[in-house]
Amino acid sequence: MWQKIKLILKSVRQYKKYAIITPIFMLFEALIECVMPFLMSALIDTVDYGISTTYKGLPKERTINTLSDIFRSTPYINETLGLTMDVTVFGLMITLIVLAGLSLTCGILGGRTAAKASVGMATNLRSDLYKKIQSFSFANIDKFSSASLVTRMTTDVSNVQMAFQMLIRIVIRAPLMMIFSAVMAFIAGGIMATIFVVLVPIIAFGLFLIIRKAMKIFLRVFKRYDKLNESVEENVSGIRVVKSYVREDYEKQKFNTASDNMTGDFVTAEKIVALNSPLLNTTIHVSNIVVIGLGSYIIYQSTIDSNYWAKLTVGQMSSLITYGIQILMSVMMISMIMVMLVMSLEAIRRIAEVLQEEPTIKDPKNPIYEVKNGDIEFKNVSFKYKETAERCALSNINLKIKSGQFVGILGSTGSGKTSLVNLISRLYDVSEGSILVGDEDVRNYDLKVLRDNVAVVLQKNVLFSGTIESNLRWGNIDATEEEMKRACEICQAMEIVEAKPEGFKSVVEQGGANFSGGQKQRLCIARAILKKPKIMILDDSTSAVDTKTDKLIRRGLKNDLPEMTKIVIAQRISSIEDADLIVVLDDGKIDAIGTHDELLKSCEIYKEVYTSQNRIGGNK
Repeated sequence: MWQKIKLILKSVRQYKKYAIITPIFMLFEALIECVMPFLMSALIDTVDYGISTTYKGLPKERTINTLSDIFRSTPYINETLGLTMDVTVFGLMITLIVLAGLSLTCGILGGRTAAKASVGMATNLRSDLYKKIQSFSFANIDKFSSASLVTRMTTDVSNVQMAFQMLIRIVIRAPLMMIFSAVMAFIAGGIMATIFVVLVPIIAFGLFLIIRKAMKIFLRVFKRYDKLNESVEENVSGIRVVKSYVREDYEKQKFNTASDNMTGDFVTAEKIVALNSPLLNTTIHVSNIVVIGLGSYIIYQSTIDSNYWAKLTVGQMSSLITYGIQILMSVMMISMIMVMLVMSLEAIRRIAEVLQEEPTIKDPKNPIYEVKNGDIEFKNVSFKYKETAERCALSNINLKIKSGQFVGILGSTGSGKTSLVNLISRLYDVSEGSILVGDEDVRNYDLKVLRDNVAVVLQKNVLFSGTIESNLRWGNIDATEEEMKRACEICQAMEIVEAKPEGFKSVVEQGGANFSGGQKQRLCIARAILKKPKIMILDDSTSAVDTKTDKLIRRGLKNDLPEMTKIVIAQRISSIEDADLIVVLDDGKIDAIGTHDELLKSCEIYKEVYTSQNRIGGNK
């Protein structure tokens, strides 16, 4: 666990100075707060002694404590200095006021530096997590659910931030306060301070039992967070489906169940933790009763008998009460810190799990920075999504595609079509065999260079909030308006732009919610064209457009980008029947390869799909 904590602490970086300064301020604050009750004790004893001597007929002007006597809390008449009691009291009051101001200043400065250090650390930690996630391959992302990743970057980081702030501030202050207060209690009250030696272990044991019981529940809450976020994410992303099937009540019930489970755990844990306060208050009351009762008895006995074995003044008893409260409050604070720290340990583990995750796909040591052409070759390729999987998603794939060819891929759901094309741009790596692009193994290329030369329009078309122009510039940030127009014309998207009053400056809502499915598909294809890749993969990316537009898009890609290798995954044979090569997949294996006419004669699967689609089309 220590290695994980060290990993998290690396995110402090430029805020390290604030993390170092904070404990220094807390040290001085604790010291000052422990000295002040001692001086107040001296002040009370000085006044008390002056009143008592005046009452007995002694000259009030001659009553004074020397500095050494103040710190021993043993007042007597200073015959040498001849100062008045008023001067002494005034001096002590000024000293206490100055110390109170210094304590306040240290507390404020400590709070400011702790806030800067913790917020800065959390900012860096979120940035580190985000950068790490961006480096993940699809295999890495599959390992963590998106809801869990969101929880780790938000709730978990917030817990770590709070724990770090407590660590550099209260974790330093509370133990120091307890130690200093205990030392000062023995200096001020002598044997009377042993009361706290008895009470502290009792309250510490009680708090330990409370924390131990509550922590098991707190740790379970983190998993509840993931399920709650997953429910929200799934509902929001699929809100149109939810409404179309009138499943709002079901989704509300599912969310309420997840929320209630988390709430139930929190309530149970908080009920247990709430026992801290009455336990502490009871202990403080017991402490005060013992100190006041026993202290009053000693003061009385020492007053009537100067040879009584114990000595105690009113001021000393007052300081003992204050030190007792400080000691017990420090124990209470330490217990609450322990709850927060243990909770944060689980958050640290979850965050470190992401930071320590090694991307399954990395750049080679000596990468190739140029893709010569769009040739593709699969050599005995097999692929599993997980090493522990019992069966392969793809098995023994051998396929050659020449640069500039238009290749169609057909197969039933689950046949491995998407898995096949994902391997070309190294979104996943092959389990066996190799894939060549431009006569080089894809694992030898610099990842950015490879993916810049292999444009993929995935099944789920995503537009980002912004404008049409900002979305198209994802393909090429330096693209001119003429280049954007040409790309849109090739994929029949220019009519979408022209229909908008602001053209390329038209607003795109989050997820492209203000565009239809077919419009999003065409804009995503235009975005891919702007990359000017050597290979373009369309993964069922024209399924939402009509047959005529689909045909125009294919014609545009073929005529305007003849040197680009085009791979189209389609459910409609009409989308790929004019392809140079059609690959039919079945259960992760190549069933047949050929042209449309060849497959109608030799491939039963292709023939069956063609007949089915044409019969349905005829009935329409």
